[in-house]
Amino acid sequence: MSKNKRNKVVADINITPFTDVVLVLLIIFMITTPMLSQHEIKVNLPKAEKMETDDAKNIEVTIDKDGLVYLNGSQIHIAYFEDAVKNLISKNPEKPVIIKGDKTVQYDLVIQVMDKAKKAGASKFALAVEMPDKKSI
Repeated sequence: MSKNKRNKVVADINITPFTDVVLVLLIIFMITTPMLSQHEIKVNLPKAEKMETDDAKNIEVTIDKDGLVYLNGSQIHIAYFEDAVKNLISKNPEKPVIIKGDKTVQYDLVIQVMDKAKKAGASKFALAVEMPDKKSI
């Protein structure tokens, strides 16, 4: 009888290696996912001493150094800008338009963007600036 117990086939599955692989994959995804979703547009904002912020959802317009216009992170041609802003404003007419213009962008392009947003129905505007680093003496 003891001889039969020794020759018995073990049908258990060892899940330890599987668990190790799953945990490694989980760590890899946890590290790489934030990097994939942070595809921001690089803009050098001008500096200012004071800055007002509002936590309400804003309409964010970004103008990069090459003069490309982005609406809430998506590139848009200036010809379609007014209609796109009109769609966003129709949902909430009090929604402010935040303009993040690179400091090397021509002033004329910023005015064109503001003018088209105003024609679309926007009434509140703000220009984004970067706070200077304050060093203690």
